[in-house]
Amino acid sequence: MIPPLIVEEALSRGIEWIAITDHNASANVEAVINAAKGTDLTITAGMEVQTQEEIHSLCLFDTLDQILAFQQFIDAALPPLENRPDYFGEQLVVDETGDFIRRETRLLLNSAAISIREAWDKVMELGGLFIPAHIDRKAFGMIANLGFMPIDTPIEALEISRHTTPAVARSTYPQIGQIPLIKSGDAHRLNEFLGLNQLQVEAPRVEELRKALNDLDDRTLTILEAGTDR
Repeated sequence: MIPPLIVEEALSRGIEWIAITDHNASANVEAVINAAKGTDLTITAGMEVQTQEEIHSLCLFDTLDQILAFQQFIDAALPPLENRPDYFGEQLVVDETGDFIRRETRLLLNSAAISIREAWDKVMELGGLFIPAHIDRKAFGMIANLGFMPIDTPIEALEISRHTTPAVARSTYPQIGQIPLIKSGDAHRLNEFLGLNQLQVEAPRVEELRKALNDLDDRTLTILEAGTDR
């Protein structure tokens, strides 16, 4: 997706805060941040990391310095395999206008050689928020791959996909208990934006999101039903 079009699509849907979470990569985060300057859209720096358990997790940060430090950690754990654009598709890095800068030649689709706990530890060390992604999906979801919640990792929140609801997720996967949930689109295309997390926060920052997930200090998060006016 092209940075200006990401910004335009989000604003057209009344969305004021999004995270850019490419797979094991963050090279395009700054481009989207720059594309959103001067608009009402806030961009959070992030990554969808794939750990050695073949589980996807969202790693969210407030600053580019944080995500760049996390990228270095992931780079050191990725296998040294070359991308095959003819088979896996191009991995392009662009500027804020969408113009080509370079190709990422290393294959980003692999699992990093780190565990969920190691990823969580690094995210916490850097001051971020770690959220296992689309837990209701069979592919790369925590419940399908592990069958349980890891007891050695203090999970603060979980993401459910567009294909379920909080009530159904809690009924289907009782092991998640009352861990806070968010609902995201895992958007790879512009028409996959959801914008179903309605937040009451003082500012679009990671710590404010953490408070909203836990209903602290009058911060709240409500998951809207698809099609509900925002």
